[in-house]
Amino acid sequence: MDALRIHEHAMALAGLFQAVCLTQQVAREGRVDSQALASSIESVLRIDAESTDDVYGGSACVQLGLRSLCRQLGRDKSQQDAEIMRYAVSLMFLERPLMRSARLLARLRQGIDTAREKCEHFPVTHENVIACLAETYASTVSQLQPRILVKGEPEYLAAPANANRIRALLLAGMRSAVLWRQLGGNRLRLLWTRRRIVQCAEALLESGDGEGSAC
Repeated sequence: MDALRIHEHAMALAGLFQAVCLTQQVAREGRVDSQALASSIESVLRIDAESTDDVYGGSACVQLGLRSLCRQLGRDKSQQDAEIMRYAVSLMFLERPLMRSARLLARLRQGIDTAREKCEHFPVTHENVIACLAETYASTVSQLQPRILVKGEPEYLAAPANANRIRALLLAGMRSAVLWRQLGGNRLRLLWTRRRIVQCAEALLESGDGEGSAC
């Protein structure tokens, strides 16, 4: 696999891991990194992006995801987080039945279009946009089995705003899982290229790529 495709796979997986890391953060702490949240939400709305980098606004906008990718796929198992991996693997598994359902895909596109229209009047992380994407997740991905069970502090999970953020972030994770598959990603290929993907992610972190730094 050439270097460009490895780069694209690293970016898509970084997008996936960033979304699930933020999901965990909201569930456990009731807060979220605002810039990382904006990047993840924007990735859902950029359905017509010309490149993988354009989906996320550049590697500077998925630094959290790149760091998580290195921990989860690296050799040091002590750095791995089983809950993060469970969320990521669950989204990868649900991607297949989602993409096979014309009904759910139509509903998904409709929900994303509605959210994009709301962004003409509100910031991308405004509660109205987040709520729209949360409803889209509830009516599409959440209809598939097995449903993703998010664990955290009950007081945070019970807050409607947090519940909406979690669903919107899981939708962002699904967007990255779909992109990963569209780029030719699968479990066997990940086993073959895992080391190269981690090396690419490490290089992106070390380079401090400024592209998209205004995410």
